[in-house]
Amino acid sequence: MTALAHEVIPVMQDEPVSTLDEILWETWKSMDLPEGYRAEIIEGSIEVSPTGRRRHGVLINRLRRALEVHLAHGDHAPYQDINVIHRRKSWIPDLFIAPRDLDEIPDEDDLGVDAAGVLMVVEVVSPGRRNIERDRVRKRREYARADIPIYVIIDDFDEGGAVLVLTEPDYKKATYNAEQRVLYGVDVVIPVGPAKGFTIGDTVTRA
Repeated sequence: MTALAHEVIPVMQDEPVSTLDEILWETWKSMDLPEGYRAEIIEGSIEVSPTGRRRHGVLINRLRRALEVHLAHGDHAPYQDINVIHRRKSWIPDLFIAPRDLDEIPDEDDLGVDAAGVLMVVEVVSPGRRNIERDRVRKRREYARADIPIYVIIDDFDEGGAVLVLTEPDYKKATYNAEQRVLYGVDVVIPVGPAKGFTIGDTVTRA
């Protein structure tokens, strides 16, 4: 049977959710953070971080506005500030693409959306060693484990700035098998999915 483009197809994985995952999940659900902070469950820990700086917000909002135009006549849309849930993990990507009707992909606890329905995630890297490592390494593994088809990293701190487009996730190895990396000033094109043909270039990354 051929699935619709927006149909949620659960990713089957071999290992059950661990006791630690369950404890972290219940703790995360009970957290009451001050305004301006967010909490995510990433690779066995709860990470609390502040909202992004001005440059961070400028980049992601430029990208969102451009994607809204690109996706205007389709069944998908860009979103921000919503939990993406996968096997007792919770992430808040800077931007993601999912069905226009998010009620199609609820998570079982109604706290966000199921990662199985998310077709692209974007992270804008924030300054600081831990922030850089989170987006380049740990979230890269987590999004691959969730079988999210495309992960885009916009990174001011990779040489003079670079955009990395990762595709072909292998959830068993927690990696993406294909990548395009271009320096700022060179356009990169999303190769697959509802944003196929969308170009990330100077209109997004310019200072």
